[in-house]
Amino acid sequence: MSETVTILSPDAYLEMERRSLFKHEYYRGQLVATTSAGNNHNIITGNLIGALHPFLKEKPCTLYHSDMRLFIPDGTTYAYPDLMVVAGMKYFTDEKKDTIINPLLVIEVLASSTEAYDRGEKFRKYRTIPTLHEYVMISSEKMNVEVYHKEDGHWLLSDSQSPEGTVHLESIGYALALADVYAQTEDLNE
Repeated sequence: MSETVTILSPDAYLEMERRSLFKHEYYRGQLVATTSAGNNHNIITGNLIGALHPFLKEKPCTLYHSDMRLFIPDGTTYAYPDLMVVAGMKYFTDEKKDTIINPLLVIEVLASSTEAYDRGEKFRKYRTIPTLHEYVMISSEKMNVEVYHKEDGHWLLSDSQSPEGTVHLESIGYALALADVYAQTEDLNE
């Protein structure tokens, strides 16, 4: 017996999502339940907020965490990145102001269940956002931070796996120390 898949319009998704007790991403008419985050994922996200918030509050930037929805302009996708930074004016899809459209920087903390999607299809979709200049992927299982920075229409990679390492977030002018990112995490793979 085959499974029936209900296809929702973007408007029907938003209406349902705004009433839902749980978050769902939207991809090509289908709901994708967000997975719960593990211990290291939560610690890393907290460390990032703790590091970035004091730095950004002195700038014309806004830091959002995973409760802010992102509209991807291909028209088929809504996502909940772990962190986003918007520079200057914030633009939303409508007056509800719960779906941002103009991030400068997106950060995803990778989990084994979402890593392939975050690296592949999701990154491909993120690259269609005109304002996006940097995409950061942070492993929650081993010390590894990858930064993709857009320069002259090309995405360039810089990364670090060292406890003494630093990656530069060019979009906001911030040096992110891996020791700060991974502080208090447990059971990292080599």
